[in-house]
Formats: sequence, C-alpha cells, structure tokens
Amino acid sequence: MRGPLLLLAALGLFALLDANSKLLSGHYPPAEVLAVRYATMLVGLLLLRLARPGLGGSLGTRHPRLHLLRAAAMLGASGGFLMSLRGLTLAQGYLVYFLAPFMILTLSALVLRERVPRATWGWCALGFSGVLVALAPAITGGGPLHSYGWALLGTASYATVMTVNRYLRHEAGMARLILWSAVPGMLVLLPFVAEGWITPTPFDALAMAANGALSGTATLCLAGAFRSAPASRLAPLEFSALAYAVVLDLLVWGALPDSHAMAGAVVVALAGVMSQRRAATA
Repeated sequence: MRGPLLLLAALGLFALLDANSKLLSGHYPPAEVLAVRYATMLVGLLLLRLARPGLGGSLGTRHPRLHLLRAAAMLGASGGFLMSLRGLTLAQGYLVYFLAPFMILTLSALVLRERVPRATWGWCALGFSGVLVALAPAITGGGPLHSYGWALLGTASYATVMTVNRYLRHEAGMARLILWSAVPGMLVLLPFVAEGWITPTPFDALAMAANGALSGTATLCLAGAFRSAPASRLAPLEFSALAYAVVLDLLVWGALPDSHAMAGAVVVALAGVMSQRRAATA
C-alpha cells in the first residue's frame, strides 16, 4: 500500500496548494504568488543541502534543453491552474485536469512513439465527452470560458511535464528537478513581480511560503509513489483528487458542484480508469 498511500497524500497536498493559491490570487498578482512559491522551494533546497551536503543528488544535467522545456511547461501548468481558479471552483478546474491522462497517452503516441491500443483511443474520446458535459452550462450560458481555457492550458502543460519526465527518468535525484524548475521560473517571473509587487501581510507571506512547502512535499510524495507501484495501479487513483476538491470547496467557499459537473466527473473517471486498464493489459 506504500505507493497508493503516497499518491493519495500527494493529491491531498496538491489540493491544499490549489485552495491556498485560489485564496491568495484574489489579493495578489499570480506572478507574485508563483515567484514566492519557487523562492521557497529554492531556499528549502539550499538549506537542506547545507545541513546535509549532497542531499537529493547532483545538480548538473546532461540534458539542459529538456530541463528548460520541463521548466517552461511547469510554469504553464502552475500559471494556468492559478489563473483558472480565479473564476472556477476547485472541482470545476479539476474536471479539466482529468483530461491529462488522455493527453499523456496522445503525447506518448506522437512524441515517444509508443503504441496505444485502439480501444484506449475510444475511452479517451469518452473522457473528452465527459468534460463537454461538465462544461455545457458554461458553453450555453455564457460562463467563464476564459477560466476553462486557462485550465486547459495548465492541463496540457502538465501533460508535457509528465512526457518530458519520461525522457529524464534515468536522471535520478530530486535536487536537480527542483533547481532546474525553480530557477528558470523565477527568471521569467521576476520582471512581472517587480512591476506589480504588492507587499503581503505577515500572514499572507507565510501562506505564500507554505505553497512552496506544499508543492515540494507533494512532488516528493508523487515521485515516491511511482517508485513504489506501477503507473497502471496508481493512475485510476488520480481521480480521487475530485473528492479533495469537493470537500475543500464546501469547507472554504460553501460551494457544491452542480449536476452537470458531477455527471461529467462520472464519465471522465470511468473513461480514465478503463483506458488505464486497457493500456496496462495491452
């Protein structure tokens, strides 16, 4: 149970990260929220390596271009989700995020040249239809389509990150991943932060710093999960993130998903589980 428990822990931490970011984004520019998250991760990494030299492995890499692509995709994922949650509930944003497994399969076929069974493509199509069901009120009633667009950008970026991770799977060590993600992200964000900086209250500064701790710890739990169990066993559990989202929406904002969102979630979850089972047995 080590792998599944670590994955559930990672999903819970990511849900807390998204809820905290949603609260902060109402008062501070998204670039500032993300920059403080990256800075906290960097400071935490440096302090840990000062206390224990070499912790997390080497900082160098033989694939700098892939790491820079990964950093750009991570920034797109973080920024896309943060911008989307300014207009969506967590549950609504997570419905779009559930397209990630299908996007990863597509990238695996197009970029990694992996064989994807024909039946899996059918389940992917069903998954997209589930998201369309969930989006129906927004499409027909003038809902926040731009927020769903940001969520789609974040999801596509996340799928790119996971695909690049496949290329980099032989480079072990978390220190390299944190360094090569945080430093480029900071460099891109700094001009925007300097232009629109709002000095946070002490409490909000701690909340921003907590994002870095949540993100770093969740990433470690996620990596540990996939080291302890095969992806075919873990992938269906990713849909449990919706349970975290619904609970946080209710506790923090008093919001419950509507019937379209719940119906779409059932379709997407079914398609995701079945596509992963089909891919695992192919």
